[in-house]
Order: sequence, then structure tokens, then C-alpha cells
Amino acid sequence: MHSVESRFIAIVIGALLVFVAPLFLLFLILSSDRVARERLQNTEVLLQANVQALGKPLWDFDKESIDQIVTALQADADISYVQVRDTSDVIDIRKPAVAPNPDDARSIVKTDILYKATDGIKKVGTAEIWIHKEGLFSRFSKDELSIFAIFFFAVATLFTAAIIGNRITIIRPLMRLTAAIEATRRLGSRHHVDWTSNDEMGALAHNFNEMQSKLEREENELKMAHVRATDIYNLTPAMLFSVDAQNRITAVSDYWLTATGYRREAVIGQEFTDFVVEECRETYRKRHTTNMEDGGICEVTLRFLCADGSVIDVLILETGVEASSSRQALSLSVMTDVTDLKEAETRNHRQAITDHLTGLLNRQGFETVLDELIGEVDAHGQQLACLFVDLDRFKWINDNLGHASGDDVLCQVAMRLRRQLRAIDVIARLGGDEFAILLSAPNARQLAMDISDRLVASLRAPLIVNGAELNVSASIGIAVYPDHAATAACLLQKSDMAMYARKRSGKNGVQLFDNNMVDIARRRLEIEQFIDQGLRDDWFTTHLQPIVSLADGRVAGFEALMRLHHPERGILPPAEIIGIAEENGTIGRIGDCILSKAITNLAVISRLAGLGDTYLAVNFSPLQFEPALPARIATLLLENGITPSRIVVEITEAVLMLDNPVVREVLDALSDLGCRIALDDFGTGYSSLSYLNRFPVDIVKVDQSFTRSLSSDQPDVRRKSRMLVEGIRTISHQMGCAVVAEGIETTEQWDILQSMNIEFGQGYLLSRPLPLDALLEKLDEFAMPDVPERRAMAS
Repeated sequence: MHSVESRFIAIVIGALLVFVAPLFLLFLILSSDRVARERLQNTEVLLQANVQALGKPLWDFDKESIDQIVTALQADADISYVQVRDTSDVIDIRKPAVAPNPDDARSIVKTDILYKATDGIKKVGTAEIWIHKEGLFSRFSKDELSIFAIFFFAVATLFTAAIIGNRITIIRPLMRLTAAIEATRRLGSRHHVDWTSNDEMGALAHNFNEMQSKLEREENELKMAHVRATDIYNLTPAMLFSVDAQNRITAVSDYWLTATGYRREAVIGQEFTDFVVEECRETYRKRHTTNMEDGGICEVTLRFLCADGSVIDVLILETGVEASSSRQALSLSVMTDVTDLKEAETRNHRQAITDHLTGLLNRQGFETVLDELIGEVDAHGQQLACLFVDLDRFKWINDNLGHASGDDVLCQVAMRLRRQLRAIDVIARLGGDEFAILLSAPNARQLAMDISDRLVASLRAPLIVNGAELNVSASIGIAVYPDHAATAACLLQKSDMAMYARKRSGKNGVQLFDNNMVDIARRRLEIEQFIDQGLRDDWFTTHLQPIVSLADGRVAGFEALMRLHHPERGILPPAEIIGIAEENGTIGRIGDCILSKAITNLAVISRLAGLGDTYLAVNFSPLQFEPALPARIATLLLENGITPSRIVVEITEAVLMLDNPVVREVLDALSDLGCRIALDDFGTGYSSLSYLNRFPVDIVKVDQSFTRSLSSDQPDVRRKSRMLVEGIRTISHQMGCAVVAEGIETTEQWDILQSMNIEFGQGYLLSRPLPLDALLEKLDEFAMPDVPERRAMAS
């Protein structure tokens, strides 16, 4: 039974069977037993009455009377069989004649028939009565049966009323409720129950109708929200799509379809990787493990296949939630076409690794290619040669011809270098006038030497810059991987070392790296560290070498020379320190330190008798000639009470060869201040005579190499050297310049120079460069007025 009504009927019938029927049956049994007992009692009373009546007939043997009494007993409805016998068995009357089956008798009652005679009570016979075995209802009278019928009718009426009432009050509203639910299920609309009552079913119907109304409102709101969400999804100017856990596309926006050219029915249910180029598919599948950010957003860049067969670069940002017991997995992805951005990025990367002037790789691009080529030569068992190319005298070109001419030179050099290389070779401009070349080959060492010779030869032909011919040369250093270096950085560094070694050896050539260069570089680094620490801890000192008059041996001046006094290693080689200081830019700080100490020492010496007019010659590096130099010298002179005419600024021909306007302005300013200019190492450079006319030179210093040659063992050398020195003297005197001979080491040289009317000289014969204390003691040996108190004045 599957209906509420069937269950209700079953419950009612069950209640009747379980409760009413047993009670009614018990009632019947009890009532039947009562009726049976009453009838038995009545039968026994009837029997007793008739037995008393049978006593006299049996005594008198009045068979007819006995027969009448027996017939009367047997007529009783409850008696089925009657038997009367006398004690002598003469009379035996039975009604009916044939006794029924004893099993059909409910009970058998026997009693003695007594007769009260004159001599007392006598037993005259026996009477036996069989009582009918009656059914359950046969014991009841018609009135009692009518009562039972009324009871059954009442029960049936109650049952029927319960069924009808259940149908009216429960089944009908339930059926309407069921119909409303079924209609809602089938038709999709919210049907209401047409039922009103003040009972529970009415409340149920009312609540159901309210629930339907609320659900209808919420459903309408959800539909509107879905429509709005769908509209937003489709109207958003972005390529939106969603995928399930198996990467199948579940939704795409209209903009996505427009941008890719696909139809919605062609993509829904398809795996997204079907629309991605094959090499990017695994990247997309592993996006959650390799590209997940902290905010739960997955980012991946792919190449996407459009419907027309074109391929675009797309950036996909995906966010979502995992599936749980209360909701399904959700994902939303935004796909952005970044093809132009990728092209711009590629373009920017190309620009980032390309030198804008020459079109070659720059340092960043070169280092990237260098790393890649090292991996390739390792894989193929080859060698990789790195050529470090640095132009000679390029700074002079920039300073004197301008940066535009320098850029033109770099472009022409880059073209010439490129023409000497193979198509697979790599060339880059690392910066300034530095180029680097990579050559890979089984025997890259020999290939590098051959190509380097061709590169040097290619630069021998003059360059045409602004209509004029310009000669340019280059120094090339070579290092080979893996013979000379184990890493990319080390390879570039060692080729740079080889290039600098070539620079120090005379430039314009090729130098292959060897391990001695590492020691040189280590020594250079050590000297740089000594310079830095020396400037911090005041290790730099000034040594003074006397400059004397060759005519009378009187001290005319002093040349200040820089010395670095290391606490443990003592005096370090000055030339090595100056060269490195000029390269790393610390020469200016060193020069300021030496200039300050030298002028201070001159002030001390000036307090000695006879030395108040001596001058101080200070060597200046080309890098020290800056506009602030005259003011700095003037300040030091003022602080120490020294007149500018006692300061001689010594410069080399290399400074003048630069023909730098700034240098010229500084020299003019120093000359205007009152300082004198000395041209050091005269005769060792180019066009020396022209400098005497173009610059404010007051003193010419003959290089020590000419002085030593005057006392050479070879007559021809002595003769030529004498002629050169005499020529320098003559020209200098005619130009109004005094002459100082350097490097006098023997009395013979002194005599020769004195005979040639050279005014001044300096050298080891006279004195080595000495610190101030030692110099003060040495000054006693030189010709000067005998003034005992001059040392006390100096102190």
C-alpha cells in the first residue's frame, strides 16, 4: 500500500483486528458461556421437576405416563436425547429411539428417579438427558443477535465515517498538494494549493503556498541574477572562459568567441588544450603546480590557435575554488592577447642586448651568448676563443675631434671587424671603444690568432672622418675556453688581461693569455689596495731631490717626488703606483696630497739661510689638469707663505700632445698666477719644438737618457748626444727658457754639461730624492753661505 488513504484504512482495520475484534470475541465467549450455563441450569431444573414426576409412574409401571413425560422433556430445544429406565430394566423409554453421536452432545446429565413410598424413599429408576452442543451464535436469542447486529453496524458506520473524514480532511488536500508539486515539477512554474481550512492541513497548505511564493520570488531573482551575470560575462570586454577539473571548457564569453573566431557549440565540452599549440599544452596542464601565486591566481602564457589558423600569444589568469561537499569546483579564466606585447618585449629585449650605435650586441647580450656558447662547445667537444679588442688613442679622438667623430670611428671599426669574421662568429661592443669577439672551433686558439692578425691588418687603412683621414689601431687580447678559463666570466676577464698586457707592450697588436698575466693582475690589485689604504692611513710622503746650479753648486730648487711608504714593505716603486693611479682615477687625490706636503716642506726649507728663494718643481699627471687646480695651488701657497714664482709645474710632452683646451686654460691660469712651467723629459716625444712656441714654457728639462749618453763608451753616441743637448740648450735659450739636465750620475757628466753652459742639473751624483729630515742633513754638503744658525731656523 503506497497511498496515505490505504495506509489509513490499514491502520483502522488493524486497530479493529487488534483491539475491537479480540474484545468482541471475548465478549461473545463470555456471553455464550453465560447463556450455556443458564440453559444448563434450566435443563437441570426441568429434569429435576420431571424426575419427581416420573417416580410414581415408574412405581406403578404406568408406561403411558412415562412416555408423556419423556416426550415433554425431549421437546425442550436444548435436549437432544432422553432415556428413562427402571431399576428392573423392564421399562426403557428412549427419545428418539436411536441415540445420537455422543460427540454431538454438549453434556450428559444422569439422575436417579426416587419415589417416596410408605416405607421410605425408594430408587425406582434412572433418567439420562443429553444436551445439544450448540454453536457460538446459536446460544443467543434473536434479541441478543439483534444487539450484536446493531454493534456491527455501529462499528461499520464508524469505520466508514473515518474513511470519509480522512478523505475529506486529509486525502483531498494532500492530493491537491501533490498535484501542485507535480505540476511544479513538470511545468517548472510555482503552482499553489487551492485549500483553505482552519486546521493543520489548512496551515500546511498556507505554508506551502507561501513557500511557493517565496521560492518563485527567489527563483525569479536567481534568474535575473543569472541573466545579469551572463550579460556581464558576455559583455565584459575580455576573453573570459571557464573549465572543469578535466580542463574541458564549460563556458566562454561572446568577446572570447569574437576574438578567437570560434562558435560556442564548437568549443563547449572540448579540452582547452585542443586550442593550444602542442609545445604549450603540458605547460597549461601543469599551471597549478608551477605558476600559482600567493593569492590563488594561476598565471600562464601560451600560444593559442584561432579558428582561422593564426596563432596568438595569450596571457591566462585563472582563479577558482576546489570542489567540496557543499559545492562544485569553479574556475574563471581571463585570456588576454599579448601578441603585440610579446613582440614589443622581444623588440625591447633585442634593443636591450644591442648596441644602439653599431648595431652589434652590447655587454648584456654578449654575456648571454657567451653562456650559451660555452654550453654548446662543451656538448660538441670544441674550444671557444674570446677576443677582447680595445682601440688605441680613442680618447684622444673624442677629446680633440668630438664625440660625433668618435661615434663615426666606432661604426666604421665595427664594420671592418665584422667583415673579417665568419657568419657564425659573435661580435659585441662592450662599451666605449671595447669590442669582444667569440670564435668556436675544434682548434679555436689558432683560429683566433689568424683572425686577430686579420683584424689588426684591417685597421691599418685610414678611416675617413669628416672628410679627413684618421689612423686607428687596436690592441687585442685572446683567451681560450677551456684552456685558459673554466667559466664565462673568467674567460672574458682573462681576454681583458691579455689585452691590457698588449697595451703595456706597445699597443697595436695581439696578445695570447698566459698565466703570468694573472700574477700581474694580482699585483695590480694589490697596488690598488695599497693606494686606497695609503690615502686613508697617510702612507704617501714627499721626497725632495735638490736641483743645483752647475756653475757653482748652489742649490737652486727641489723636485718633489711621490713615494708610498708601506709599513711592512717599505717604499713601493713610484712608477708602478703612478701608472695604476692614473688608470683607476686616484691620481688626483694622490697629487693633492703630495702637492700639499711638498709646499709645506718648501716652507720649512725656506726658513734656512740662503734657501729662501729656492723653487719647488712638482710633477703633474694629465688627469690633474682641471679648472680648480690653480685655485687649489693658490690656497696652499697662501697658507704656507710661498710666492707663486717659487712653484714650477712640471709637465710631460704627453700632456701637451693631447692639445686639450682645458689643459691649455689651466696652464695659462697657472702662468698668470705667477707659477713657472717646466717641460719634463724634453726630446722624447713628438714635435717637441712646437710646444716651446705654443705653450708658456719657462724651463726645459733634458731627459736623463741624453745625459747618460754624454759619457757613453761609444764615441759616436757621445758625439750625437752632445749635439742633441747643445741643440736643446740653444733653442731653449733663444726661446727664453732655462735648461735643467736630469740624471747626472758622474763628475764627467757634470763637467760636460757645465762646459755646455747648461744652467742647472740634478741626479744621484748630487743627491737622491730624500725625505725632509734626511734632506736637511744633506743640504750641509752643498755650497751655501756659512750661517751656523740656519738649521735652528729650519727647526
